[in-house]
Amino acid sequence: MDAIQKRILEEVADLHGVPEGAYNIRANGVSTDRRSTANIEITSKEDRSGIDIHIKPGTKNESCHIPVVLSQSGLEEVVYNDFYIGADSDVVIVAGCGIDNCGGKDSRHDGVHRFFVEKNAHVRYVEKHYGQGNGTGKKILNPVTEVHLAEDSSMEMEMVQIRGVDSTIRTTTAELAERAKLVVRERLMTHEDQRAESIYIVTMQGEGASADVVSRSVARDDSYQKFDSRIVGNCNCNGHTECDAIMMDHAHILAVPQLEANDLNASLIHEAAIGRIAGEQIIKLETLGLTEAEAEEEIINGFLK
Repeated sequence: MDAIQKRILEEVADLHGVPEGAYNIRANGVSTDRRSTANIEITSKEDRSGIDIHIKPGTKNESCHIPVVLSQSGLEEVVYNDFYIGADSDVVIVAGCGIDNCGGKDSRHDGVHRFFVEKNAHVRYVEKHYGQGNGTGKKILNPVTEVHLAEDSSMEMEMVQIRGVDSTIRTTTAELAERAKLVVRERLMTHEDQRAESIYIVTMQGEGASADVVSRSVARDDSYQKFDSRIVGNCNCNGHTECDAIMMDHAHILAVPQLEANDLNASLIHEAAIGRIAGEQIIKLETLGLTEAEAEEEIINGFLK
């Protein structure tokens, strides 16, 4: 793996070397390195591009890294990864994709991830997107995530895209059984004429299920963002969705929070706030010696933490 690919791996997976635990590293359309463990098995799909990850019941305190790197301009791919999380397990899964495009053709990665989380299992899932390169070709990422949570299971999702991606449509769907819990934290920033759409559809089917979907974003320059979140309650459940966005320069942001209650005991809440950085915040930091530009950056960094 060359220096560019290693740099991208650091950005999307915090990898500075070979990761501990199970991993599959994909670079320019092929798997370049892989390791399974006694409790986490990674195998290639036979019918299409992608992998299956099987995590044994009762697996605790283990991790699985599955980063993707594209450094070949013009490469376009669709990859299907399925995760089978055994009952009573507690694991961390780190995914994400980074694109370096220094050519004139568009590079695109569409990753389709399906999670089947069994009873009383817990998953922390981290997905980061990153783009770099001075070519005229675009860097395009369209992730699709499908989550199935069995009774008493839970999943925390951290979805991050801070810079470099020209176009992305992130689609996440989830179905929750009895007492299942889903927590989503999205952090997003767009620049120049970048476009980013986030679509979340969460359906709570089982009594006592809960979902909390929160997005924090910053849109700069002439970029465009759309946050489209739909929470469906078909039972006695609790759901919350929130969009909190900062708009700068000539950017555009559209927030579309939706609630659908199909049961008298469904408790659903949505919140949306879009605005500019408050002038008093900048003034306060300027009194501490920061320039206006430095003050803006400090505010944005704190907002997206």
